[in-house]
Amino acid sequence: QVQLVESGGGLVQAGGSLRLSCAVSTSANYDIGWFRQAPGKGREFVGAISWDGTKTNYADSAKGRFTVSRDNAKNTVLLQISSLKPEDTAIYYCAADRIPLTYYSARYYTKRQVDFWGQGTQVTVSS
Repeated sequence: QVQLVESGGGLVQAGGSLRLSCAVSTSANYDIGWFRQAPGKGREFVGAISWDGTKTNYADSAKGRFTVSRDNAKNTVLLQISSLKPEDTAIYYCAADRIPLTYYSARYYTKRQVDFWGQGTQVTVSS
């Protein structure tokens, strides 16, 4: 079982940066991932980090501006987003799954019914 709580969303101007945080509560070792759902669109995989922090996995659209990191001492996973664009406006969710989120492609996880979700945090980017 995993409990995930996101924080750090808000209203940001285009070109700015934002750091989202996911508080992770679990007794097991899980890769933790970030997904987002834009208005009127399906939820998509953004990026993930392995349970020990040694491996990351990003959607092609996220490479270069999105960085996932984790601090296991603080039970926290971060998503740093730079050079924000209006199209980054979405609800951002952290997630965990029985299939490690660093094993397969972004497309696989976008389609998969991932096991555990946080409640989400809204990110709105103004132009």
